[in-house]
Amino acid sequence: MIAKPDRRTSMLLVLAGMVFAIVAVQLFEHVGGYIPCQLCLQQREPYYAAIPLGALALAGVWLKWPSYVVRCLMAAVALLLLYTMVLGGYHSGVEWGWWTGPADCGATAGNISTNVGDLLGDLSATRPPSCTEAAGRFLGLSFAGWNFLAAAAMALLAARAVMLPSR
Repeated sequence: MIAKPDRRTSMLLVLAGMVFAIVAVQLFEHVGGYIPCQLCLQQREPYYAAIPLGALALAGVWLKWPSYVVRCLMAAVALLLLYTMVLGGYHSGVEWGWWTGPADCGATAGNISTNVGDLLGDLSATRPPSCTEAAGRFLGLSFAGWNFLAAAAMALLAARAVMLPSR
């Protein structure tokens, strides 16, 4: 028999998914060498806000906070995930050429030296990533495309947790 889903399990899955997403992009950047473009960085920001809110919501469930407090925290997480989903969809559309991206899409200072003698050489050798070119694709989707799908799934799960009855 399948157990009925509860709010705690749903929020734990959402929180684990958000942490996994951020750890994955940080590994791709710092270990894999993928320099994020401006739109990539913007897609991370909702996660940075939603992770602590998700942790608070999960703590609220365990500590038996009033239901409206926990539901508000989970609703905020769901909205932030919807926002990053929209950003991921927008970025995917830019990569596929369906619409134009921001004119100022550029690089971070990731691999630029702090040594003054090497600075000009590093600036000349560093090619900023473009928002219009996917850094890579896995099963046909770019990082932005995968963010769209993952954020959509987590947003649905968080919204479902908001609507689950209190126990």
